[in-house]
Amino acid sequence: MAATPDDLRQSLHRVGYLADTDLSTAVWLAAELERPVLLEGDAGVGKTALAQALAKASNATLVRLQCFEGLDLSQAAYEWNYSRQLMSIRAHEASGGAIRTDDVFGRDFLLERPLLKAISQPGPCVLLIDEIDRADEAFEAFLLEVLAEYQITVPEIGTVKATTVPQVILTSNGTRELSDALRRRCLYHHLDYPTLAREIAIVKATLPDVDSQLVEDAVQFVQRLRGDDLAKTPGVAETLDWIKALHRMNVHILASDMAPLLATLGCLLKTSEDHFMVNADRMLQIMEGRRYEGVAVKNAAPEGAA
Repeated sequence: MAATPDDLRQSLHRVGYLADTDLSTAVWLAAELERPVLLEGDAGVGKTALAQALAKASNATLVRLQCFEGLDLSQAAYEWNYSRQLMSIRAHEASGGAIRTDDVFGRDFLLERPLLKAISQPGPCVLLIDEIDRADEAFEAFLLEVLAEYQITVPEIGTVKATTVPQVILTSNGTRELSDALRRRCLYHHLDYPTLAREIAIVKATLPDVDSQLVEDAVQFVQRLRGDDLAKTPGVAETLDWIKALHRMNVHILASDMAPLLATLGCLLKTSEDHFMVNADRMLQIMEGRRYEGVAVKNAAPEGAA
């Protein structure tokens, strides 16, 4: 693990993730205190990408648990290998030996799912529990033991403790309120959309072959677009996709030709309502930094403001 938060920030930078000081400090402290870190923020701000970059920067195994409604113990932690248990029973019956509990309920008969796999890693591990807000509250309750003690209790064999304490990152898009018990066990950091300068730096680091002027103009366009009342606000991933698409279409200056801009809007806008709202006229207004009276705009500047 990095010796200081700044060392961690630089390590993340080297693998292509530009974290600010507050974020790198939160992640560094979580590792030092052996506590999970809960990253909350809109989809597309880089929460999942942080865990991936952290694993790469620290040469650790990345184990990902994608949460969803109805997620249960067998999908998240462990499941008994019923086929192997049955084979063991038949082998003992054929030999005439007595069947003991250990013959069917041993560690070797467990199928590791992400949580058990993470605490069983012999070396450094980053456990990403992605979109925890999509899981049920009942799953949160089970997760508390893992997050507090880095162990999983299997009734048939006892407690399985972590070989090496993994660095745990939970992400949430805020679709439902998380329990106080879960929040208490985590360090917290809210991840927002990057500033204009930081997003430009992220794109240039990720897409070094793209014209600098295109990057700057396109990122400024996306930053202004996020102010509109969209059904699905584009994140950094969408910005990268759009600029890559424009680059592939040999666009060098954003305002050079409206046709490829409109043709590639599917990289940014993901609903029919947003496509209807952001037409050619609106795109020109966004590029010129003007407000469109026909569209509700978030945090709009007062009339006459630049």
